[in-house]
Amino acid sequence: MSMSETKVEKKKPFFSIENVHAYYGESYIVQGVSFDVEEGEILALLGRNGAGKTSTLRAIARTDDPEVKSGEIWLNGMALHNLKTHEAALNGVQLVQESRCIIQGLTVEENLMLAQVAPGHGWTLEQVYDHFPRLGERRKQEGTTLSGGEQQMLAVARALSRDVKLLLLDEPYEGLAPVIVQEIEKILLSIKKLGITTIIVEQNAVAALRLSDKAAILDTGEIVFTGSAKEVLENEKLRHEYLAI
Repeated sequence: MSMSETKVEKKKPFFSIENVHAYYGESYIVQGVSFDVEEGEILALLGRNGAGKTSTLRAIARTDDPEVKSGEIWLNGMALHNLKTHEAALNGVQLVQESRCIIQGLTVEENLMLAQVAPGHGWTLEQVYDHFPRLGERRKQEGTTLSGGEQQMLAVARALSRDVKLLLLDEPYEGLAPVIVQEIEKILLSIKKLGITTIIVEQNAVAALRLSDKAAILDTGEIVFTGSAKEVLENEKLRHEYLAI
């Protein structure tokens, strides 16, 4: 075979979601969504309320809802679309939900230690407290009695205590005062420097875009834009039409 006839396989992105369709019962929520993220990048997944952002994150994390009926999801060569929730988590997909899911009755440290029970450990307690000094100060305090910002820190730190290849953040700034948002931003930037691949869903689109390399915009379950975060920040028409900013 001549060199001109040789087929060169295109290398898959580190993460990709390809033509995924997902439903809540009969409700068609995720309608052929496709985008990709390279290793170490942050992608902001944006759109108005009800656009399908959280549903897309949940589809990636392989939660029971929504139900993915077709399409493919790949992470570092592994087919996530064939996995169950716990299998995706064991293979590096960590979802930090808007509700934060701090376990009642357990201290900060116990919440972190519980995350390390399953195989595939990530950060040690020492690493967590180094990056989240406020959690170190409150390690013996019950997790559910922390402030909203501290609970968000704990939820992110708990995800990092597992073997994380893809970090999914659902509304990390929700309900937080601007000064706390800035603190969370600094933490996420330090995580970015460590090369952790991240997808962030956030209503505070400008804050998410400042943090991100790429952006994907959803409108009623469909992707209407993929490109650089800088493009969105500089495109007033796009932001007005799909993000109302």
